[in-house]
Amino acid sequence: MGGTEGDPNKGGKTKNRKKKSPAELKKMAPQERARYMAYEEPTKEQQEIRDIAQKRVKDARLQVKLQRPHRSSEEELEKQKHSKLIGQLKAAEARNRIRVMRLQYQAMRAHEIKHLIACQPTSLKALRFEALVPPYIDNSNPGDQLDKLERARVELILEDEMGITINRKLD
Repeated sequence: MGGTEGDPNKGGKTKNRKKKSPAELKKMAPQERARYMAYEEPTKEQQEIRDIAQKRVKDARLQVKLQRPHRSSEEELEKQKHSKLIGQLKAAEARNRIRVMRLQYQAMRAHEIKHLIACQPTSLKALRFEALVPPYIDNSNPGDQLDKLERARVELILEDEMGITINRKLD
C-alpha cells in the first residue's frame, strides 16, 4: 500500500511515496496495481474525460430539475395532511402495542400470584398472602374489595390460631 505526502488537513494531495516504472507496474498483481494507481495523478486525457463526464451528469440533473413540474400549494397541503395522518396512525399502533404488552404483563403477574397463593401450606397463610398481595391490581378502587360476609369469614379464619376452622394439607 502506498503512503502519503503532505498533510490532508492542510489540503495536501495524497500521493505514493515511491515512484514505480511502467515495467514494475506491469509485474504487479491487478489489485496491488489498482491500489497504487489510486494515489497517482490522473493523466491529462483521464482528467479531461472525468471533467466531461461530471459536466454531463450536472447538465442531466439540471434538465431533470427543470422538467419536474413545480408542486402547487394544494399538493403541498395534501402531502402534509397525508404525512400527518401516517404519523397519527404510527402513534396509535405504538400505543396499542404498549397496551397489549401491559395486559400481557398483568395477566402473567396474576397467574404467578395465584400460583403462589395455591402453593401456601395452610389456608391461613394463603389468605394472608392473598390479602397482602392481591392477584389483580384494581386502580379504580384501591380500598377494601370484600363485602361484609366475606370480611367476617376472613376475620374468623385469621383469628383461628389453631387452624380448626379450615385445616388444609398439601400432598
